[in-house]
Amino acid sequence: MNELLLMCTIAGRRAAIPAVAVQSVIEVENITPIPGTPDFICGLTALRSQALTVIDSSLALGIDQPCVSRDQRAAVVEVEGHLYAIMVDEAHDVGEARSEPVAVPGGFGDGWQRAARGMVETDGGPALLVDIPQLVSGPIAAAA
Repeated sequence: MNELLLMCTIAGRRAAIPAVAVQSVIEVENITPIPGTPDFICGLTALRSQALTVIDSSLALGIDQPCVSRDQRAAVVEVEGHLYAIMVDEAHDVGEARSEPVAVPGGFGDGWQRAARGMVETDGGPALLVDIPQLVSGPIAAAA
């Protein structure tokens, strides 16, 4: 496959975001809350005079505990013309996928089943390949 990936940790799991989709990795300093938005949307922040919607990746996966980023790192991505800052626990480095994606094994939870394109092998071991549009859309609401 040899696709370049931003290696990171999301919700305590080794994850990979396609590097071609990442505009930059930033430290998010100020987040302005947006009233009435779902919990996984932290609010807005600014980058070079552009507004970014800040997404808590853990909550977007449907995990009850918020992202535990010590240094407020986020991957800046664009989805359908909108900029997002996806909060990650840790941003590591850029690496290569050494395999094609395979199905996400059971045990990772419904959030990862929905928001991962599969698992890929990397130099550092297997990683969940993030499906960016699925992640920024947030968890699937339970039927009422």
